[in-house]
Amino acid sequence: MDLYEYQGKEVLRSYGIPTLRGRVVETPEEAARVAGEFGGTVAIKAQVLTGGRGKAGGIRVVGGPEEAARAAREILGMDIRGHRVRRVLVESGAEIARELYLSITVDRREKKPLILFSTEGGVDIEEVAERNPEAIVRLHVNPLLGLLPYQVRRITFASGLEGGTAKGLGRVLNGLYEAFCGSDASLVEINPLAVTEEGEVIALDAKVTIDDSSLYRHEDLAGLRDVEAEDPQERRAKEVGLQYVKLDGDVGILGNGAGLVMSTLDVVAQAGGSPANFCDVGGGADAEKIATALEIVVSNERVRSVFFNIFGGITRGDEVAKGLLAALDRVDVELPIVVRLDGTNAEEGRELLAQNAPENVHTEETMLDAARRTVELAQGR
Repeated sequence: MDLYEYQGKEVLRSYGIPTLRGRVVETPEEAARVAGEFGGTVAIKAQVLTGGRGKAGGIRVVGGPEEAARAAREILGMDIRGHRVRRVLVESGAEIARELYLSITVDRREKKPLILFSTEGGVDIEEVAERNPEAIVRLHVNPLLGLLPYQVRRITFASGLEGGTAKGLGRVLNGLYEAFCGSDASLVEINPLAVTEEGEVIALDAKVTIDDSSLYRHEDLAGLRDVEAEDPQERRAKEVGLQYVKLDGDVGILGNGAGLVMSTLDVVAQAGGSPANFCDVGGGADAEKIATALEIVVSNERVRSVFFNIFGGITRGDEVAKGLLAALDRVDVELPIVVRLDGTNAEEGRELLAQNAPENVHTEETMLDAARRTVELAQGR
């Protein structure tokens, strides 16, 4: 679960990380009033669950209430990467001397938290890694030992900061690691982490992603979820217990098992197509679950064809075929559907589909052949 910037900053403040004064508003009039209270220069920042706000014009630095109202009026309602801005954060200004980058994420290969630090803040870390990889410090933390003093010193030494400012960076790093562990986050990122003219170290931005599977331990964080901002297909899938992630392509994908679905995404890409989603219906899915999954996948207007990929281990191919036929009786799908059945009773399943399925349903024996045909149908060939 991603948090808005203002929510992420609330989490960081609870672990002792300094931020600027800020208040979330939903109207230009409120923005003007808060700007007047803060006085001087303020920033008007779109609150959306995506990056690229600055490049899209979703962040403005203004000099007073009237400019704040005008900026808020222009930003509210803006579409940023498919996310509509419904509120803005009005934040007080500061004299910034330097901008740094600091984050902690999960390195799944090493099975450890990974600290990333760079003296080049305010830009995407991927851009820094490509242009100047030596500018990034990477440190793994042993989860049994926690963040150790020598690792904090390694980061502060790399920063080039001295005295009280270096100690301030150390306190931020310790607080960020505590926030990462304490909130069961998969990512905590401050970009930029600012050093002010007075030597203070302040989080100018905050990106926090909480592991969904841990939310039962964090009722306060679970209550921060903005249901209205979620993708409608992903929200519907979550309600019915399906594993679904929306992507940018036009080939809808369903499969039984997360590993198989991930492989299906790769094979579709190999065949020259672009996956529209990840959707795992699970083992032993009945007609009701298959029908619901189909409804969700085809409700995405970008989808031009559907690849239904099933490997029968415990699940029998003929039972899957019966479930799919029953689902098609319930769901009116006009898009072409390619079904690949393999494993237990796969031949019987394909025979059932050949005899009883609508004309828009096609069967293939191999995953690669099915991927190629699905891509061809999506492209109108």
